[in-house]
Amino acid sequence: MAFSRTTGKHRRPSRMTRRSANIAGVAALATTGVIGTLASPALAAEDRGAGPAHSVEDTGLTQAIVINDSLADQIGAQAQAQREAAEKAERKAEAERRAAAERKAEAERKAEAKAKKERAEREAKERAARAAERKRLTSYTLPVAGSAVTTGYKSGGSLWSSGSHSGVDFRAASGTSVVAVGAGTVVEAGWGGAYGNNIVIRMNDGTFTQYGHLSSITASVGQAVTPGQQIGISGSTGNSTGPHLHFEARTSAEYGSDMDPVAYLRGHGVNA
Repeated sequence: MAFSRTTGKHRRPSRMTRRSANIAGVAALATTGVIGTLASPALAAEDRGAGPAHSVEDTGLTQAIVINDSLADQIGAQAQAQREAAEKAERKAEAERRAAAERKAEAERKAEAKAKKERAEREAKERAARAAERKRLTSYTLPVAGSAVTTGYKSGGSLWSSGSHSGVDFRAASGTSVVAVGAGTVVEAGWGGAYGNNIVIRMNDGTFTQYGHLSSITASVGQAVTPGQQIGISGSTGNSTGPHLHFEARTSAEYGSDMDPVAYLRGHGVNA
């Protein structure tokens, strides 16, 4: 036998139907982020038969869940806490980024300052070295270290063809090192007649110096020499009565252009 329900008449929904509708409504709200985890206790309570945690309004077509004020406050508080936590995390991350940027900038400033200091020190050393080299190249020294004049300039006697000494003699045992008194270029190196083995140097200031009676020569024509550089070994070659160094200062490379060697050396800061 078939049973039918009168048209337009509806029976009250069963407990199961109401429960299904509640669950569907809660799920819909959960997907929008309204309820979240706070709705779960309410559903659990209903499932245990404790009754719904919220009222259900029956519109005749659709069942809607009405959240009570307490649950809404809890959901709002949870959302606010999540926003505050996110903002705090963002502030912390931003602070860490700024701190890292400041550390990097400080490291770069220190590295730049160190490089600048090292560059300044290096340039200062280079300037000092150049100044020392310029001073060395413009300095003068004795032709024989620690020696003294034994025969003065313009001393008279039959030993000299001109009747007087055109230079000065420095005491120097045979084999003693003879050096250039200043910087210049060798213009003569070899036998010089009465001077024996001799060297003539054109000095950087335009004057000339001569070194005679050498036993051997260690410099060559065209060679640039510096103050104190060895150019020969003392001896007694040429017109000589014994080992010594004959030294002259001249205005040119030629014989007869001599000037006082002691005054010349003193004029360049050397006492002889």
